[in-house]
Amino acid sequence: MSHWIVVPVLLPAILAAVLTLAMRYHIGLQRIFSVAGSVVLLAVALGLLIHAGTGAVEVYELGNWPAPFGIVLVLDRLSAVMVALTAALALVVLLYAIGSGWDARGRNFHPLWQFQLMGISGAFLTGDAFNLFVFFEVLLIASYGLMIHAGGGRRLKAGVQYVIYNLLGSTLFLFALGTLYAVTGTLNMADLAERAAEIPADDSALLRVGAMLLFLVFAIKAALLPLHFWLPNTYAEAPAPVAALFAIMTKVGAYAILRFYTLIFGPDLDATAALIDKILLYGALLTLAVGMIGILGARRLGRLAAFAAIGSMGTLLIAIAGFTEASTAAAVYYAIHSTLAGALLFLVVDLVRERRGATAGALVPGPRLAQHGIITALWFGAAIATAGMPPLSGFIGKLLVLDATRDMGAVWLIWAMILGTSLVAILGMAQAGSVVFWKTTESTEAAEAPPPQPALPLVACFTLLGGIVALAVFAGPVMRYLEATAAQLHAPAAYIAAVLGQG
Repeated sequence: MSHWIVVPVLLPAILAAVLTLAMRYHIGLQRIFSVAGSVVLLAVALGLLIHAGTGAVEVYELGNWPAPFGIVLVLDRLSAVMVALTAALALVVLLYAIGSGWDARGRNFHPLWQFQLMGISGAFLTGDAFNLFVFFEVLLIASYGLMIHAGGGRRLKAGVQYVIYNLLGSTLFLFALGTLYAVTGTLNMADLAERAAEIPADDSALLRVGAMLLFLVFAIKAALLPLHFWLPNTYAEAPAPVAALFAIMTKVGAYAILRFYTLIFGPDLDATAALIDKILLYGALLTLAVGMIGILGARRLGRLAAFAAIGSMGTLLIAIAGFTEASTAAAVYYAIHSTLAGALLFLVVDLVRERRGATAGALVPGPRLAQHGIITALWFGAAIATAGMPPLSGFIGKLLVLDATRDMGAVWLIWAMILGTSLVAILGMAQAGSVVFWKTTESTEAAEAPPPQPALPLVACFTLLGGIVALAVFAGPVMRYLEATAAQLHAPAAYIAAVLGQG
């Protein structure tokens, strides 16, 4: 089974090269091979998820070089969940891109898409801090190209801002890695965990600096306030399928915080025990507040969806800040939900914009939409999922977060913020929905029959909505898996033994 671990990284990389070299001018062949590759990736990811459910930690040594000297990929429950979520989301959103024609509005969409999947999967599977940086750069380089796909002045401006901000984050990442290597002499995560624990608290100043620099890098990726400035314009101006896939990219930052600050800089390490506790919690509370207030104040649908993504990251990071098994399980459940709900919202916004003509994404009264009833139903589903209303999985996810944080010192502030911002999100979504779907401008002339609309984008949206419903219906089995995931994550001895024991 260990050889299958490299497939989520290797398959998209090979497929991207083949699409670029052999099918550059054949969009039909690109679509066939890209979808086929995504189906295979999903099948492999589900197999890895089932295998990880046994509790085993599997290690793949590239070049057969043992850790900590060689590069390793590590599969545990958490990485398996995130890779499976990435593969499922990528397939559904890819179908939307093909059905809506977004992939044909510019060049090299499918190769860049596959490179993006390679970077995201590698970031979840790597067991080495430097290779986490490498995979970050792979996914960011691909995302630069996808961000400006189909062109446009506003999109290009947002893309340049996105590039500059993330290049600064990458530079900071290198400084953090250099500091940690100077202190410990290694960048293998399992080896870092052992060596960091051996450093006396009196001599740990540089270790604390490295840990704080890493936290800042991951906070940028996770859009933690006040390091979230890159996200609103980027997500609002990106092509809809790209923005929907970006819903998993912010989770890479949250995953890295969870991985590093349980495995390496955990609560048992005196040098860094209290380093990010309050910073992460209060930053997450502010992120939640800004995101949900942004929904209420948005004047364009794209920015509304972008601020919803920021708000969901605030809720997720509040759960992570607990650093307990219960809060970690709640955080992973909410990460799955918010990824599906965020992607659905971006796709529904695109459906609305494509049908509104001159008014496009502006929150002003416009013409009645083609397929008005279907789009309204999808908006309603996306809105209640984003706001966390029953009966969808967002409600269950927020209940889990509230329950997991009841023993934290700032429990009343956390509960008040989560419940209050949920009400704000409901008001913002209701306001936007009423403008788009109820306050329509009817022409006095006989209306022409709307042009036929493709069915595949609607199928993709309803598939995401079905995933949100399924996550609520099967919340019990899912949470049992995630509780075991949290227990494995907070007992890192098995992870360290699996990686270092190979050598």
